[in-house]
This record gives sequence, structure tokens and C-alpha cells, in this order.
Amino acid sequence: MRYKNVHFIGIGGSSMNGLAKILKQNGCRVSGSDNKASEITKHLQEMGIEVYIPNTGENIRSEHDLIVYTAAIRPDNPEFAAARERGIPMMERSVLLGEITRGYERTICVAGSHGKTTTTALLAGVTVNAGLDPTVHIGANVNSGINNRIGTTPYFILEACEYRDTFLQLTPYIGVILNVDADHMDFYGGMDGLIHSFAQFARRIRPEGVLLINRATQGYEKIIEGLPCRVVTFGEDADACRRNLHYFPENVVFDDNGRPIFDVMRNGEGVTRVALPLIGQCNMMNALACYAVSEQMGIEPDVIKRGLEAAKGVKRRFEYKGSFNGVDIIDDYAHHPTEVRACLAAARKRHKGRIVCIFQPHLYSRTRDLMEDFAQAFEESDMVLLLPIFAAREPFDPTVSSAMLGKRMSDYKDDVQCFEDFYTAEMYLRKKLIPNDLLITMGAGDVYLIGEHLL
Repeated sequence: MRYKNVHFIGIGGSSMNGLAKILKQNGCRVSGSDNKASEITKHLQEMGIEVYIPNTGENIRSEHDLIVYTAAIRPDNPEFAAARERGIPMMERSVLLGEITRGYERTICVAGSHGKTTTTALLAGVTVNAGLDPTVHIGANVNSGINNRIGTTPYFILEACEYRDTFLQLTPYIGVILNVDADHMDFYGGMDGLIHSFAQFARRIRPEGVLLINRATQGYEKIIEGLPCRVVTFGEDADACRRNLHYFPENVVFDDNGRPIFDVMRNGEGVTRVALPLIGQCNMMNALACYAVSEQMGIEPDVIKRGLEAAKGVKRRFEYKGSFNGVDIIDDYAHHPTEVRACLAAARKRHKGRIVCIFQPHLYSRTRDLMEDFAQAFEESDMVLLLPIFAAREPFDPTVSSAMLGKRMSDYKDDVQCFEDFYTAEMYLRKKLIPNDLLITMGAGDVYLIGEHLL
């Protein structure tokens, strides 16, 4: 690494803290700042990384030879402004990640609108268990603990995020596209723009490499057109053989907890049967993608099977939190209509009683652009509570609100309630929840705090 003293603005972020650890373990002096302390910043400090709370211009020092920031950081951020004023080199997070990965001969990049965190975690677990000793970078907490790992081999396994084209900084040996779905429309302007971006990602795969892609991906033909690399497909079509799918599941059953058991079919022939410990149809497809990638890496079927069956999942992905007065509480990161449907479908496979969902929409733009889809996505729930929109990186937008979403949702559901704050919503839950309900706290913000407070 050509930089020796690196400072991260927002070091507590899920990806930023992982990059900080990688640089630290590669001999860099690393510091960073965040607006609030957390378990992540505490852990970084225990590793010997200087962490400053909050962001202030005084944190930027003359000895820094690189400042790393995320696409969400605004130019008026005090540290960003101070670094620019002093002429210190600056690099967006995804550019740094791309620069790091170019030092590895076998980079495996997992992309897709949904499922990339879980699939990357599955792949990390399989490859570690197989003895490949990979470096791993995952932008979430993984229950196995393998979310940021420094290996000693040419393998680097990571999520490839499409947000603002950040995955176009990467040069994969194996690229994975799980799906393409309408999201980040404020940046892409429509599905054509999003599909074009995924096509550009596919073109960044090295000619001697492999694209593994779900055959049902929107824009499939455009994405694979003219690729110099090999294309391997997976999917779940019953007529898979006639559609030339390389990998597909067959003889699928779900146990009483909604966990899939299925045969992995390769070129029409069964190679192994997997009992996945994760819930739902979507995780079966994530596991199938992991299986296919693992075979491309030369891992034997029985080793892949053992790795998948030992999977522990990802925090905030259908995570069981505990029981409150006979009510099981599940927390899930779902923040897109497709993810909401998948989460509730998985819940319905394992729970026959009432499903109560408290949802915190994420971003004004996403709520506005996907309003109709959100309104219809909660069909499998019996009661929906809506919290105010979690704005994250966006400024306040008075033209869209949870109340508007609730009004639209009421055209499809009878029991929809809107709340102005967490406390009022929690008090309502305490009155309405009854034994054998299933409560799901859902969203990419801090809605999980309600479930933790109840517990």
C-alpha cells in the first residue's frame, strides 16, 4: 500500500471499518472519526486505531497522506472541507476498495440488488472451511464472525455494491449477479440505467474469469452480450434443462421452520443434497449461487455441502432476537419491496399465527419511487405499524412521508397504523401483541431498537 497514514471519515460504517482493519493489518497507521461511539468504534480502538468522536476539522492532521470518505459524505462535512482546504489527497471508499483488491489474483465480487451480503457470507464460510484462507470484506455483521478477514492467499471475497456505480471500481476474477431490481432510481433514473450499470460491471470481469448470473435477472441478454469471460447460469425454473441452466435446485421441501432442503443440480444431474439452516426461498437461491461459485473455485461438492449446512447467517437478516410475553421477535434489514415480500414469505412458512410488522422506511427517494410496490408488499402480514422515514444520507423531503405510504397501503390492508415516534409505537405494541404473535422489526435504520427495548 502506497499510503502510510490514512484517516477515515465515518470509520464506524460497515464497510469503512473493514477497510480500516485491512490497512491496519497491512502496516498503515490508521485513524478515523464518527458522529457517535459504537461497539464498532470501541473495537477499532482496542485494535490500536485512533477514533475521534465527533467529526471535526481538527481531526485532520498534516501527517495524514490520505483521507477516505464515503459517497454519502457531503462537501460541507467539516473534515472533508478541512482536508480539501489543506490539499491532502482524498479517496472515495469504493476507489480504495478497488485499489486494495487489485493486489489479489482471485477476486470474487458478489453483486445484486438483493442477497449479496448473505451470499458473500455463505461463500466466506465455505472457502474458510475448505482451507482456502481468503481475505473477506462484508458490509454487515456476520454471525460466524467472518465479515472482515485478512487471508494469506490470492483469494479476496467481497460484496460489490451498485450504489452510485461503486462496484465499477472492481476488477473481478469471478463476478456474481444475483438479481437486478428497481432501486437507487434517484441515481439511475430508471431500469435501463441500472441494467446498463450491471452490464458495465460484467464487462469488468477479467477475460479468463467467470460471470455467474441468475438466468431470470432483468436485462440478462444485455448484461451478457459480447462478454469475453465465461458465463455460468443458475436459477429455479422447473424447465431448467431446456433453458440451459448450469445450476438449479430440485426436489425442494421446507421443514417446519421454513428451512429449505434441496438437491443441487449441475447440468441436469444431481450432485448433492443440502439442508440449509437459513430460512426461506431467497436463501436457497443465495446458497445455490454460493455452491456454483465454490465449484468454479475448485472446491469439492461434499466440502461445499458441509460449509453451507454450517452457515450461521447474517445479523439483521431474519434474526431471532428473543421472546416477549409469548411473542417471538424477529429483526430483518428488509428495506425494498422485494425484500419485504421475501421476509414475510419466510415468516409465513414457519409461523401460523398473527404476523405483526413494524416497518421503518429507508430514504425519502426510495419510499417515493417505490410507493405502490411498498403498499402491496405486506400482504402476508396481519398488522403493519409504520415509523417515520429513516432519512440516512438524504435531506428532509416534505413531499413524501410514512403517512402517505400508510394511506396508500390502507387500500390493500385493513390494519395499518402510523406513528410519529418509537415510544408511541412501542406502547401500542405492548397493548396489541398477544401470545403466539410473531413481531418483525423491519428496515435498514434503527427500528431494531424497539424489539430490543421490549426484550
